[in-house]
Amino acid sequence: MAEQSETIGFRRRRVERAARLSVAPMMDWTDRHCRYLHRLLSPRALLYTEMVTAPALVRGGALHLLAHDPAEHPVALQLGGSDPAELARAARLGEEAGYDEINLNCGCPSDRVQSGTFGAILMQQPGLVADCVAAMQEAVAVEVTVKCRLGVDDQNVEETLPEFLSRIVAAGVTRVTIHARKAWLQGLSPKENRDVPPLDYALVQRMKGYFPNLHISINGGIDSLDQAEMLLDSGLDGVMVGRAAYHQPADILCAADRRIFGAPGPDSCPEAAVRAMLPYIEAHLEAGGKLNQVTRHMLGLFAGRPGARAWRRSLSEGAARPGAGPDLVEAALEEIEALAERQEAV
Repeated sequence: MAEQSETIGFRRRRVERAARLSVAPMMDWTDRHCRYLHRLLSPRALLYTEMVTAPALVRGGALHLLAHDPAEHPVALQLGGSDPAELARAARLGEEAGYDEINLNCGCPSDRVQSGTFGAILMQQPGLVADCVAAMQEAVAVEVTVKCRLGVDDQNVEETLPEFLSRIVAAGVTRVTIHARKAWLQGLSPKENRDVPPLDYALVQRMKGYFPNLHISINGGIDSLDQAEMLLDSGLDGVMVGRAAYHQPADILCAADRRIFGAPGPDSCPEAAVRAMLPYIEAHLEAGGKLNQVTRHMLGLFAGRPGARAWRRSLSEGAARPGAGPDLVEAALEEIEALAERQEAV
């Protein structure tokens, strides 16, 4: 029993360290192929799944949604739901599948999520959220965390956000990620909710002052490691990067281990990552998968570098052709490297 407790403690500490920089859960983007690529770019950052609904797992039996590669660790499962008992069962399934953390989504503003009474709408029901996380924590040994917004609609977030955090802390939550925007449940689309409501980093920083023992990560509008370091230096415990980590993953993740974690990073990044993806792609194709299911996540690897447009075109157009395989990716990489060599020779 003592040995098991020690293992659980080590695992929790490892995940908390990794949460210093994490890649946000993003629907249709951070699937298992994306996460495998991101892990090659940064061995230390914390990765999150797309949101998986508790009903899909518990009532629908969609356990395939929990599939992931052992190389992805540390990796967290994000759940959506609002029924404490159902979330507890889903969390247990996630732990049994090997996830290092279970995260409750209290930030997604989509209509579909609202109709299911989960996501950002839960910001209006802190008592229910507390009940949910308490039930989840009773069901699993891995850490249960929350990702939320500042608030929703006309809430006075100076009052409602501390109340929300107080309730979940009292229920046992020790780590939370705050998207530093409100969510407008009426009048804005999910896409608009990612950009239109103004960012308020200062409010998140004040929450750290109110809850000094709560591990607080900040999310929203962060597009560089310079910005991430600035926010960490302000006293926050972690930074979660979303779209920038997807569209320009090398810029965010290749230097992350060195700059954020003070550890060596992967060599020849991102070129080495592309080569490491080749056997993964081969295995995926042999299992009946399609090339573009993997390569669509690789389009931004050389963003901002000479040849980036040709790289994107080669992968986006070529991956859909019948019979396309790893050789297509390898050829596109050789073009990138040849261009770099020609530029160095000039």
